[in-house]
This record gives sequence, structure tokens and C-alpha cells, in this order.
Amino acid sequence: MSKLRQVVKPVSIVVIIFMLSLVVPYQSCLAALIGTEMVLDTAPGLEARQQVKQILDREDVRKALRAQGISTEEAKARVDALSDAEAARLAEKLNQLPAGGDALGTIVFAALFVFVVLLVTDILGYTDVFPFVKKHAR
Repeated sequence: MSKLRQVVKPVSIVVIIFMLSLVVPYQSCLAALIGTEMVLDTAPGLEARQQVKQILDREDVRKALRAQGISTEEAKARVDALSDAEAARLAEKLNQLPAGGDALGTIVFAALFVFVVLLVTDILGYTDVFPFVKKHAR
């Protein structure tokens, strides 16, 4: 009996280690039913991805991506990797951006700002830019 234990003990240790190496790396998973709401909530994510991809197909956007060193395919792959919530936020942000920029408004604001600053300094007597400002004798 003692001889049998001497032979079986190392074999059983090897078998235990082998069985643990098969079982330990794997975790059990639980399956559950998917609700209708969960399936219906994927539609806005798909629509948002399509909208972002349509924007990526525009020529001016492609040029801007190329200038940054990103190919259109890589950008589309990144859009596909977004979660539904991220894609919806990105599409909403893109919809809120102004189309074509607002350079005219910026130029008008800058000119108005410079005019007001020069007018105030002219009224205070620091500059002599505008002839219509009455000068006070000092």
C-alpha cells in the first residue's frame, strides 16, 4: 500500500495541476434575455454612425483628414469602434457646428472692437484719430 501511495501521489499532483490549468483561466458566463428596448436603442447609434460617415465622405473633410495624416478608411473604422452613446454625441456635436464657419462675423466684431478702443482713447485725449471728437483745451 505504501508503494502504491508513493507512485500515485506525484501522478495525482500532476493531474491536479493540469485540471486547474484548464479550469482557472476560464470564467463562467451568465446568459439572459435581451429586452426589446435594448434592441430598439441600437437604431439611433446606427443612424448617428451613418451620419458621421456621410460627413467623412465629403471632399473638404477628406482633405482635412489627409492634412492630419488620417485616411478616410481609418476614420470610418474609428467611427465604427464608437459606442452608440459616443456616436450619438458626435453626430449631435457635428450638427451644432456652423456650416462653413463665420469669418465675416469675426471680422466685423474685430473692426468694431478696434473702432471702440480708438474712440475711447481719442475721447480721453490719448490719441488724435477721429476729427469728429471734440478736443478739450488743456
